Amino acid sequence: MQAPTLRDVYRAKKTIAPHIPRTPLHYSSGLSEMLSAEVYLKHEEHLPLGAFKGRGGINLLANLSDEEKKRGLITASSGNHGQSMASACKLFGVKAVIGLPEDANPNKVAAMRALGAELVFHGADFDAARLHCERLAKEEGYRFVHPVNDPLLIAGVGTQTLETVEDLPDVEVLMLPLGGGSGISGACIVAKGIDPSIEVLAVQSEQAQAGYLSWKKGEIVESEMNTVAEGIATRSGYELAQQIMADLLDDFLLVSDDEIHQAIGTLVDKAHTLAEGAGATALAGAIRYPEKVKGKKVAITVSGGNITVDQLRKSLNVYQS
Repeated sequence: MQAPTLRDVYRAKKTIAPHIPRTPLHYSSGLSEMLSAEVYLKHEEHLPLGAFKGRGGINLLANLSDEEKKRGLITASSGNHGQSMASACKLFGVKAVIGLPEDANPNKVAAMRALGAELVFHGADFDAARLHCERLAKEEGYRFVHPVNDPLLIAGVGTQTLETVEDLPDVEVLMLPLGGGSGISGACIVAKGIDPSIEVLAVQSEQAQAGYLSWKKGEIVESEMNTVAEGIATRSGYELAQQIMADLLDDFLLVSDDEIHQAIGTLVDKAHTLAEGAGATALAGAIRYPEKVKGKKVAITVSGGNITVDQLRKSLNVYQS
């Protein structure tokens, strides 16, 4: 697989512009004071699907052949990628089959159904659903879309970082959450392509650290996956993202699930922002490792806001305890 280039991200920007609104980058006085840094939030939760993944879906569908569109697409997701593919398939008139873990976020499930996708529930986690979808693709003839190992997806989601650097040209640190790695690898391509001095930091739950272990060891690693943040709940590293991160990522930070809960509460309290677990993970990294951001101009990505009432209640209880 060939990694996308900065030029590919610019192409994706033009492709998705008629369909995906630009998201705001807002200065947060509360977080800046708390972290002794100049902190800006990239509000991807403001997108119509409530998460950054919609960028990749549009870019991929727009670049498929007529033959691929006729076959229909199948993919696996913990929720946000599935919403992205369902929405893009509806826009382009393509059948979408989404494989989901059996305990998938009900809000995300309802959104995919409303977008007309056919849903297939299989297994206890994202990777079990993914393997099942790969089998179905071979049996049924669908075009399988890997949620991470696809240059068009990575170029599409990389547009969020392109917007960040355009809006804040002197940004020094970019912090993003990592599940499979499409968002962070897209950020690496953009940041290092524009200015190699921009630091790119990935943050992942220590209760689902396959991506971190794969990056650390320089090979694809599987690991236990017990995080409550379903948007970053993967038990394997993925080749294309790991290839990009091996060359370009500055550092990789781990946080606990309790710290993610705390970050959800902090975003509500200090920044009037509602985030799901994955969406608060990058901030959790800044709070746990304040030396990474102190005195610097920092953009922290809120990757999604698709949180259930029960999840929010639990996070606020942790925050207030």
